[in-house]
Amino acid sequence: MGLFKRKKKQRTQPQINRAAQPKRLSEEVSQEAARNRKDIQHYIINCCEQIIEAKKELEEEKAEYRIVSDYLNDIQTLEELPDEDLAEIHNAAENVHKLDRLRDEYQNAEKKISDSQFAQMQQEEDKIPGAILRLQTNEAYQATVKKDMNYLEGEKTEWHYNKLELIHQQKILKLLSFVLFGVFAMSVVILIVLQAGFYQDTRYAWIFVLFAAAVSGFCIFIKMTSNQTEIKRSEVNMNHAIELLNKIKFKYVNVTNAVDYAREKYRVKNSYELNYVWEQYLNEVKEREKFEKTNQDLQYFNDKLVGLLKRYRLYDAEVWINRSQALVDKNEMVEVKHNLIVRRQKLRSRIEFNSKSIRERRSEIDSILKKQNINTPEIRGIIDSIDHLRVG
Repeated sequence: MGLFKRKKKQRTQPQINRAAQPKRLSEEVSQEAARNRKDIQHYIINCCEQIIEAKKELEEEKAEYRIVSDYLNDIQTLEELPDEDLAEIHNAAENVHKLDRLRDEYQNAEKKISDSQFAQMQQEEDKIPGAILRLQTNEAYQATVKKDMNYLEGEKTEWHYNKLELIHQQKILKLLSFVLFGVFAMSVVILIVLQAGFYQDTRYAWIFVLFAAAVSGFCIFIKMTSNQTEIKRSEVNMNHAIELLNKIKFKYVNVTNAVDYAREKYRVKNSYELNYVWEQYLNEVKEREKFEKTNQDLQYFNDKLVGLLKRYRLYDAEVWINRSQALVDKNEMVEVKHNLIVRRQKLRSRIEFNSKSIRERRSEIDSILKKQNINTPEIRGIIDSIDHLRVG
């Protein structure tokens, strides 16, 4: 009985599953339809956003197209002016172009001194000539003192070595005196032995030995006395050289401090560089004055050119300040006109492309709304706002 029960249970389970399956299938279909509906609404909103963005670009392109057309109309107006009027405009534009080029040359010129050096020269303008002369004098004096210092250093060294040489000679003479005394003593002993032991006549020998001893001793004494005097003179001269050297060193330290301070203050290596910076400063002052004068003249001719062009009611008279060369050179004007024409053609192509894109997107939205029968307040509000956007 238990087995039949199990089989019966297995037979009834599929029947229950088949009964529940239609209900779940209908739920999945409704969920899929809801998802599709949301996807379609999302796609329509994306299309609307693309239309809004395209319309904004279209507005900007049309505004720029009108500006480019106005510039071309200005060029045509200028080309049709009488020769007398063109000559006056040409003269003013030529002055603007020339002065503008001079100003650019000054601004792009390589600066010989830094702004900080210029500011320092300007701040101490009255003191700089005196500072240059003072630095030149101090540098010359420093060189002279250093030369004297080197000379005295040499003198001191020379007297020092001379003293050492004399002391060495004194030692040699002293040693020589001992040797001569020894020789004399030996000679005396030999003569006594010869005289007493061998009864030899040594009178002449004694005269020779005594004379030689006297002469040698006298010469050594004179030389040692002279050397001692020279040693004292060397010491005196060396001490005098040291004394002068100390005084010169003191002067050298003072003048070197003054020179180093001036070099550090003006950030230069020597008086020649300071003089160069000063000359460049004077040139820079002249150039700046010329630049200021150029700016004033340029402003005058800019105003004059704009005033002349405004007589003919141009769309933008001031733009020709930066295009003054085109008013002077016909080839340059042709180039400007060509660039504007090419630019207008590109704008026209962009306008046509964006207009076509807006129409296609709008048509696609209407087709989707018609097929899917979607007309929610949110979608309708977005579409109405798009339709009311101003184009052109």
